[in-house]
Amino acid sequence: MSKKLGIISIIIIIAVAIVAIFPYVTLDPANSRVSLDVNFPLHYIVLTSHIALALVALISGLFQFHARFRTNYPAWHRALGRIYIFSIMLSGCLGVVLSFYAENFTKAMAFLVLSVLWLITTWNGFRFAVKGQLAQHRIWMMRSYAITLVAVSARIIVPICILLYLAMHGFHLPEGGREQMVAEILNINVWFGLIINLVVVEWYLLRSKK
Repeated sequence: MSKKLGIISIIIIIAVAIVAIFPYVTLDPANSRVSLDVNFPLHYIVLTSHIALALVALISGLFQFHARFRTNYPAWHRALGRIYIFSIMLSGCLGVVLSFYAENFTKAMAFLVLSVLWLITTWNGFRFAVKGQLAQHRIWMMRSYAITLVAVSARIIVPICILLYLAMHGFHLPEGGREQMVAEILNINVWFGLIINLVVVEWYLLRSKK
């Protein structure tokens, strides 16, 4: 059952990732789902680089938690680990830059907190690996990947947020219509995704200790 659940989870992660990056495959700024700041000429380049590197981290991280893979292919585990860490260090720094050009303060703070936590957890995972403290290394890498997965969970919970929004507004759209509702939800879905992922991983770590 757990193997099937793992396969389903991988399929969902990859599917959501493909949908998320699809508008940027053409490298056409007109297709960007993020409002671009005309006063920052490199905005689209920084955005697409951030997304591409985050995708590398998302895919490379999928292999790192498979015990048999780590045991049978230690060299691959280390190589993919380096790719994972390198891509996050770059993508996280770009995320910090992008937070200063977000559409509003709520989104800006969400991306800033997300990027900083991403960098801190990944750096700690790398630091403990270098010291040979593998137990702490795995713990921090689990936290790091939980933050990596916010790119997926923040999109998955959008339908749930829509239902909650409608329920809290008597199942009536606001004056601004569907556009206003979606805009308000997209202001907080990253926060929701981050909180849910961190709560789940910390619950798992506490449960494992017991």
